[in-house]
Amino acid sequence: MIDVPAYLRRIGARVDGPPSVESLHLLHRAHAERVPYECLEIWLGRSTTVDPAESAARIIRGRGGYCYHLNGAFSEVLRELGYRVTRHVGGVQGRPEDPAGATGNHLVLTVSGLPDPQNPGGEWLVDLGMGDGLHAPLPLVAGTYRQGPFTYGLRPSEAEPGGWRFDHDPRGSFAGMDFRTAPARMPEFAGTHEFLSTSPESGFVRVATVARRDAGGTDILRGLVLTRAGDREHSLTAETERDYFEVLADVFALPLTDVTPAERAALWRRLWTAHEKWAADRG
Repeated sequence: MIDVPAYLRRIGARVDGPPSVESLHLLHRAHAERVPYECLEIWLGRSTTVDPAESAARIIRGRGGYCYHLNGAFSEVLRELGYRVTRHVGGVQGRPEDPAGATGNHLVLTVSGLPDPQNPGGEWLVDLGMGDGLHAPLPLVAGTYRQGPFTYGLRPSEAEPGGWRFDHDPRGSFAGMDFRTAPARMPEFAGTHEFLSTSPESGFVRVATVARRDAGGTDILRGLVLTRAGDREHSLTAETERDYFEVLADVFALPLTDVTPAERAALWRRLWTAHEKWAADRG
């Protein structure tokens, strides 16, 4: 169902031999750096599903997606490569004061059967769908982990008995994420995906977000405002249509070759209108 060689070319990764810790890390890092977290299909008025084959085909064509798309497609690619992958129901907690728990607004992956000296149990948290989250897999072992400039925590979840809690770096875009250990099927996420892609209450509908993680930090484009966090800190605003699409292409490797000139113009008008409202609300 998925053209795995084309997918590997898309992320710029070449792996040989059976599944290994080294290859899993290579694949995860390559994916995080080459395939952006993005919700622009919503702003283009295009519908998507949680079907991993559909998501993989869109990624191969040069696009990205959010957790259901990125982790859904990656899980199938890993399976085709021989990895033992399990999907889980998770929930991202935006702010510390928000309720925690596996609400279903996030798809999580774990990979098992790959022990190494730092992780004798051989189970790994694999997650490309947290935007400014992981650059590489984490051992599914309680502890504190450093990836580049960011520090993460893993611990037993207080909101999901028997589950796990990922605590984001304080500079991250959200507080943390909880997930259940039970396996999940993709149809379980369809309802929440519909809400996230259509409801006026959805953060994806309110803000056109694009993010990309690399070894040195993360780039996040919220509306027209680009922010870099990590090895360097800066922020800038795309003031023109040309600026915006150049940022997408240059920073996020997202040239939007599948978007027509008319669609680009309509997208820019929506973005500029939303930006002006945001600026006015800030006073």
